[in-house]
Amino acid sequence: MDDQPQRGPTRRATIKYGGAVASGGLLAGCTGDDDSNASSDSGGSRDESYTVDIAPAGTVEFDAVPETWVAEGGAWVDMGVALGVEDGLLSTGSYPAPQLFYDEVDASIDRDASVSFWKDGGYDKEVFYETDADVHFFDPNAIQYWDDSWDDDDIAEISEAVGPICGNNCRRRRDFRNELDYPLFSLYEAFEKVAQVFQIEDRYEALAAIHDDVIGEVQSRLPAESERTEIGLINSGSEPTESLFYPMDVTADGYELKTYRDLGAVSAFEDTDGGGSEVDYEYLLDDDPEVLVVHWGIGHAPEGGEAFDYESFQSTWLEPMADHPVGQQLTAVQEENILPGAWGEQGPIVNLFQTEFTARQLYPEEFGEFDPEAPLDVPEDEQLFDRQRVADIVNGDV
Repeated sequence: MDDQPQRGPTRRATIKYGGAVASGGLLAGCTGDDDSNASSDSGGSRDESYTVDIAPAGTVEFDAVPETWVAEGGAWVDMGVALGVEDGLLSTGSYPAPQLFYDEVDASIDRDASVSFWKDGGYDKEVFYETDADVHFFDPNAIQYWDDSWDDDDIAEISEAVGPICGNNCRRRRDFRNELDYPLFSLYEAFEKVAQVFQIEDRYEALAAIHDDVIGEVQSRLPAESERTEIGLINSGSEPTESLFYPMDVTADGYELKTYRDLGAVSAFEDTDGGGSEVDYEYLLDDDPEVLVVHWGIGHAPEGGEAFDYESFQSTWLEPMADHPVGQQLTAVQEENILPGAWGEQGPIVNLFQTEFTARQLYPEEFGEFDPEAPLDVPEDEQLFDRQRVADIVNGDV
């Protein structure tokens, strides 16, 4: 790749790495604690600079509140939508959240903002310059893990000449985290950092309060663990027509499976590697869970569509499994208990809805029957949170 022009510091930010450099050139994270030094003032522009500590980038100094931004994961996009800064989003990254969640709270994103920073098997530095975002919610360690042509100098170059690279890859525990010592943020820890970057902490606090109430409510109503149904979670990258499945452990780390952990789900497939192991129908039959859940399944839509379509979901999953000589022996197939699972890239908005519908999937006697034809259509007296209150927060009425 040709050398990029070395531009001077921008109006946006400068970045200061607070952590030591680990072996292999990856950033180990910031030193000391991970508390932010950002002001708690909410909204509006600021004349003075401020800093936010975001592992693994370290202490990130901003000269002004960012106006434009990009995110590599849909969860971080969702955080920006929750904070009301979606107009500055220049790229939705991979897996933007399905619009069906945003329809419930009168929000949306520009789904044409699909700039890809990954080209020809690596991260293209030129795209960072062309997109010219004020801040990049990409994990600098993850960039170097997936593209070993990048090193600390490349991260520093883009962070100083364009805008900070300061995300945290926390959807699941990746291999490189075994080598490096920095926090795997929870969903709300990451959300708080984004709120600090944009200086809009009041919306974070309001949504965090709703989230805490919902989790407290559902956990107070869970049946004893011995009475919970064991579920088999399979990644949506599975191919039932080819007898190819990727089992997942619902208790694994990361915001991706937060919904199941919060609901005390019992995993049929323990000690799997996050969906990377390939298994067949015989493996599923050995455990034969009563319920099979397709991870990311709630985003299933016919080509070109955005709304979940249960008929199309069944034709993709249930029907080919029922047609297979081993698949048709599965209890979940015989009972037609193949369910669309939660979207893996969940931020604060998506997570509230997914906690509610997953509770109905797992514990219908306590939380009400899940309707796969209308997964978010819940009777008002069975809803776990006030939709209008969430919509008000998302639209700035905190």
